[in-house]
Amino acid sequence: MKKVVLAFSGGLDTSYCAIYLAQELGLEVHTAIVDTGGFSKQELQEIELRAYAMGSKQHTHLDETDNFYKSCIKYLVFGNILKNNVYPLSVSAERVTQAIAIANHVKAVGADYVAHGSTGAGNDQVRFDMVFQAIIPNVEIITPIRDKRLSREEEITYLKDHGVEMDFHKAQYSINKGIWGTSVGGKETLTSHLPLPEEAYPTQLSKHEPQRITLHFEKGELVGLNDHAFENPVKAIQHLQELAAPYAIGRDIHVGDTIIGIKGRVGFEAAAPMVIIKAHHTLEKHVLTKWQLYWKDQLSAWYGNWLHEGQLLDPTMRDIEAFLESTQQNVTGKVFVVLAPYRFQVEGIESAHDLMSDKFGSYGEMNRAWTSDDVKGFAKIFGNQTKMYHSVNNAAAWTE
Repeated sequence: MKKVVLAFSGGLDTSYCAIYLAQELGLEVHTAIVDTGGFSKQELQEIELRAYAMGSKQHTHLDETDNFYKSCIKYLVFGNILKNNVYPLSVSAERVTQAIAIANHVKAVGADYVAHGSTGAGNDQVRFDMVFQAIIPNVEIITPIRDKRLSREEEITYLKDHGVEMDFHKAQYSINKGIWGTSVGGKETLTSHLPLPEEAYPTQLSKHEPQRITLHFEKGELVGLNDHAFENPVKAIQHLQELAAPYAIGRDIHVGDTIIGIKGRVGFEAAAPMVIIKAHHTLEKHVLTKWQLYWKDQLSAWYGNWLHEGQLLDPTMRDIEAFLESTQQNVTGKVFVVLAPYRFQVEGIESAHDLMSDKFGSYGEMNRAWTSDDVKGFAKIFGNQTKMYHSVNNAAAWTE
């Protein structure tokens, strides 16, 4: 029998694929779940049992959490990247990491085919296909959901006909979990006006009393929370998620342009990522110069968009990462944040690199490092060309 490696999450789409590949195509199915930090041990065990129940010959757990952080998340933080100023690239960022891990697993298994459960109307199909074409170009890609143009209702009927028992009400929502957030897609996100119902979000509100926390950054990376230092930023992110998620923080619906050109909506919850990005950005505004901030904004927006479109392997991304890393040398300090139901607030920072130092002056109050004559001369020269323009062109409209 020829072998196929199926990227398996245990959800509706990949459960369908597992049965279809084994029973209808007669392939030896090797399922693999790429863990990017979103699963508990119990969930991983349940997914493994489901894989074997769906006909998998061998199921493998590929833990890519640390690699996902080092190759991707770190730069999303450095760049304060929010797609369309809303979405922290919760799923789009992890898909390329997952695709790379699956491609390498295909090599290890010696598979003839690779399969994924992407639909024909989303971004993931492009992300997976591009990585597979780059890393395993001679391996054929099988995509049953895309090729058969299946609706979720048709998939549910198929699984029921094959005796599969699962929570089909929950399966009405497509949920993707990772360390950088959870996306939620369902019938509401197919419209332009309906919000996701409360119960659609995996984490429910369970904390009500506000809580103050302190985030410790070192060269742009989260290394501690309150008085506790962590062995690596991944542990710090996971702990912050435990603190912030019960407040139902970081929920929103992202509306954006897909790779294939259509508009799309997706719900998400990303408590830790949203707190980290906003806290990190606040610290940067204190310790970086205005032109560092300006060019970071330009390059970060491009980096985030190119990553969203699955282009992490483009060498240009390494060039921008080098720039982002360079900007983080003084991004060290504490950021004070208040967590509350459905919201959080960044209160302020402490840093040895804080450029808002009162030894130079206090904004709107006192100047200490220059004289009034210095400012008069500066203002005269700084506005010189504008003055010349209005004088030459007799721009009287402004004086009427």
